Amino acid sequence: MTDLDVTLLRPMWLLVVPLLLGAAWWLLGRRGGIGDWDRVIDPELLAAMAALGRIDRTPSRRPILAALAIALLCVLALSGPAVEKRDTVSYRNLDGVLFVVDTSPSVTDHKRWPQMLTMGRFGFAGLGTRPGGLIVFSGDAYVATDMTADHAQLGQTFSLIDVGTVPDPGSRPERALDLAAQLLEDAKVIAGDVVLFSDGAGLGATSLKAAERIAAQEARLSVVALDTATPEMAVHAALADGRVFTLEDTDAFAAYLGEDARTRLERQEFPLLFWRDMGRYALLLTLVPLAFLFRRHPA
Repeated sequence: MTDLDVTLLRPMWLLVVPLLLGAAWWLLGRRGGIGDWDRVIDPELLAAMAALGRIDRTPSRRPILAALAIALLCVLALSGPAVEKRDTVSYRNLDGVLFVVDTSPSVTDHKRWPQMLTMGRFGFAGLGTRPGGLIVFSGDAYVATDMTADHAQLGQTFSLIDVGTVPDPGSRPERALDLAAQLLEDAKVIAGDVVLFSDGAGLGATSLKAAERIAAQEARLSVVALDTATPEMAVHAALADGRVFTLEDTDAFAAYLGEDARTRLERQEFPLLFWRDMGRYALLLTLVPLAFLFRRHPA
């Protein structure tokens, strides 16, 4: 593969080229100058217009060639010549991240809760162009923010989470993980991430079934531990090809959600092909032949 790969995004427009060639053959085969106007226009009027410099009797075909060149460049622009880019973080419609946050008092009243909020902000910083969503849970689970590319709004909502966000008592991570799996399916995300912010309460056989559902969708499940990582966290993360992070792993967490996403998509045979449409620049080239149409000749 070369450094500059060019493709046509809309090649069907090239079918217009034979029509242009036919028009060129017909136009260039006609008489030059004013054509047949001298046969149908009043001779005195024709002479007066010629005296005013409104008639060009020269048999120049330059205007026809200029018009054909403009039409050809427009067809080329519409066909969508594009160059490949591979320097983008992710492909928005293939990828997404859901942050699942335990809002029970054992988490939100913990002395390390502010550090968990900071961990979430580092996660948002690593999203790049990936959309994110937010699920909160205690005794039940709710969608706080649906999938969005507005990371500022997502971070603001995350920072407002407190002990009163979810009124249902208890800690039911399996409901939150099931809801996350459903959101990934509805958004047609094929290589997403689910990040569980938890102290480990409620993790067990039921939540493992939800983790299996996430893994079946080719998504990863990772856990951010409030305090010490538990064996249950490691089992859940390993089941869905994820990782367990502590609150000291801020940089690693941001990198995991950023660059690792690109590698994972490429490994799943979804190469990140981004194309920059160069058609607009072809339209700029039409200004060159267009200038010839405004050129006047002495009468």
